[in-house]
Amino acid sequence: MDAQGATTEPVGLIARLRAKLAGGGGGGTSEASLTRRLAGTIFIIRVISAGMAYLSQILLARWMGTSDYGVYVYVWTWVLLLGSMMDFGISASAQKIIPEYRTSGEHALLRGFLSGSRWLTFIVSALVSLVLAGIVKLLSPWIDPAAQLPLYIGCMTLPAFVVANTQDGIARSHDWMQLGLMPQFIIRQALIIGITAAAFVLGFHLGATAAMVASAGAVWIAMAGQMVVLNHKLSGHVEAGPKAYDIRGWLAVSLPILLVESFYLLLSYTDVLVLQQFRPSDEVGVYFAVVKTLALVSFIHYAMSATTAHRFSEYNALGDKARLSAYVAHAINWTFWPSLAATIALLAVGKPLLWLFGPQFVIGYDIMFVAAIGLVVRAAIGPVERLLNMLGHQKVCALAYALAFVMNVILCIALVPRFGGHGAAAATSISLTFETVLLFWIVRQRLGLHVLAFGR
Repeated sequence: MDAQGATTEPVGLIARLRAKLAGGGGGGTSEASLTRRLAGTIFIIRVISAGMAYLSQILLARWMGTSDYGVYVYVWTWVLLLGSMMDFGISASAQKIIPEYRTSGEHALLRGFLSGSRWLTFIVSALVSLVLAGIVKLLSPWIDPAAQLPLYIGCMTLPAFVVANTQDGIARSHDWMQLGLMPQFIIRQALIIGITAAAFVLGFHLGATAAMVASAGAVWIAMAGQMVVLNHKLSGHVEAGPKAYDIRGWLAVSLPILLVESFYLLLSYTDVLVLQQFRPSDEVGVYFAVVKTLALVSFIHYAMSATTAHRFSEYNALGDKARLSAYVAHAINWTFWPSLAATIALLAVGKPLLWLFGPQFVIGYDIMFVAAIGLVVRAAIGPVERLLNMLGHQKVCALAYALAFVMNVILCIALVPRFGGHGAAAATSISLTFETVLLFWIVRQRLGLHVLAFGR
């Protein structure tokens, strides 16, 4: 195949997949069609990203060995967790604030938010990163020596990670899904693979420190490129003029959403972090490989959440309850049934996928079945946490996530020391099931909606 064919064939495949998603499924409205098309774009980006991330994790696991790989996974998990929390929830609240400013014609506040939100998150995340580096220094006598330098590098990565998340929220609020997601999920992964492969070929020792250096460089480069393109697109989309900054108003909307996002992230990463405390690093690496293998299921939920959030806010601001209700039902169906199909497919081929990491990773195959239960149950109610956030019910949503997080911590501490990865997966699945029941009940009571993929 020539170079031109190699370039055009994936593009044609993506176009066909997007057309299929746009035309299939219930609901003939333009909003439903646009949602499927945008969600399809996001899902395809995340699938391509998953393939690249999977490749990078396989290469790192084989090049580094299970122990170094376990340290890298531990540090990178902290970066993902803290980096996703340190933007005050602005990356998520942008999908509420920007549509409301556009609907009400408050252009000065819109311009102020588009620039001020990024400066705010960068400055604060840089200060917090310095504090975190100081904490690592203070706790160094109790931290694994192999993890100390990677942790410092992780602190240096956080400001760029946080700004990239903020820019992602701004881009998604304008339906620029590719701009929001590709720098973080495609370009960043490509850079990690390229930098680590170059180091390996040149004969450098590829331990946890080198892998974190490559990851940090990839995050900063991808964020800077995204910023240049986003600024250019905004200059042609938003008229120049005076800027107004309502930082207190932004935080009033964002902080409750931050609580929701934080508890959700804590719920997502508790298993890995607790596992690191009670089990060897090689077992953490095996468990992380299982989580990565099942990531496709979560991508479907993420795609619908990213696509629908700002429209929940827009329809609510317009007072169009019928349109909102129909749109919610559409989002739930297009979350659950594809998630169920993806879960069945992944479980069918899970063992050979784990083998790609190395023969020793196949022992995690049984864990996949336990971990999959929580993901499927969670998908049954679709992106209702975004619905609650966009309609002003952030606090009760945060409470539901907080209760699920506390349950997960307790169950992980009880089960992980004895059952290892199986215990971590069981704790997370039970907690996700509990969270799903709570959210279903809250939406039924607060909004009067039936948010389940089946039943009346």
